[in-house]
Amino acid sequence: MTDMLTYKVKAVASNIRNKRESLNYTQEYLAAKLSISQNAYSKIELGYTKITVERLFQIADILETELTELIKTENAEAA
Repeated sequence: MTDMLTYKVKAVASNIRNKRESLNYTQEYLAAKLSISQNAYSKIELGYTKITVERLFQIADILETELTELIKTENAEAA
């Protein structure tokens, strides 16, 4: 159970990173938009930080994507 949850968290983090990179956005840009440090944002993409649903909605909005695209875990690469 824990392994699957860990996989899903890493997959969501990877989806966020992949979407950010596809838009050519930097971690610094997203961090500034979220009013957090680049280091704190990096931890989100690495799956080290638990994020709230509110934060996930903010990230989806900045990345101009549907939340469902970020939380898909089928065919996703774990970070």
